[in-house]
Amino acid sequence: DDASQMTQLAAAAVGKPGTEDVLLAAQADTAAWFGKMRNARDLTRRAVDSAQHNDAKEAAASYQVAAALREVESGNREQARTDAEEALRLASNRDVRAMAALALARAGDILGAQKLAGELEKALPLDTLVQKYWLPTIGAAVALQRKDPNRAVELLRVSSTIELSQPMQVTGSLFPVYLRGEAYLTLHDGDAAATEYRKFLNHRGLVANFSWGALARVGLARAYAMQGDTAKAKAAYQDFLTIWKDANPDVPILIQAKAEYAKLQ
Repeated sequence: DDASQMTQLAAAAVGKPGTEDVLLAAQADTAAWFGKMRNARDLTRRAVDSAQHNDAKEAAASYQVAAALREVESGNREQARTDAEEALRLASNRDVRAMAALALARAGDILGAQKLAGELEKALPLDTLVQKYWLPTIGAAVALQRKDPNRAVELLRVSSTIELSQPMQVTGSLFPVYLRGEAYLTLHDGDAAATEYRKFLNHRGLVANFSWGALARVGLARAYAMQGDTAKAKAAYQDFLTIWKDANPDVPILIQAKAEYAKLQ
């Protein structure tokens, strides 16, 4: 939470090949953490341009696909699909395909997600992250789209032993945890959902500045409300709304959170 030092580091990276793009992408994640989605898009575009200028196409693709995951959980599904497809055009390595598949599944493109997941499963049958982290997570996202939260919970049992790992360098982790939390919310199990979302608060070092960590506060608030604990629910909503106090007002998740919080008053 050291904004001045973040600014200094970002300024020091300007014009430095291989460093500028990394810091611009980090700034994009930070902007999205605070709900400044338009700023995040601009920073992502600059990060991608900087990486491509140095012929680092895989890095450029990783920044674009991270944007897709930020957008989809904020409620901007069309933008997420656009970002995921653009990332795949830039480069189609393991991490880009995995993250694009997850973004597409969350955006409702089940066929696109399953196609990418099938390619990963066939190409990398012995890859631990693919088999025990990414495929179960993508499968759970598909199951949630199909209104089958029990299937999502079952698939994510496989990832439980390694879900605190860092699956890529460009963004945060805990993707399986987030989806398990949503599955439990769908099952109206507030206790279990709260347990999952609290992991985002307990493992800030893993989450870093990736926006799902901020959005997990909304999931936690919903879980507490489901438990009937209005005080804790209000506190969790307030935590999120404080983080997003300067957010773009038209972001769907913000509109939803404000409406849900108002009902608790």
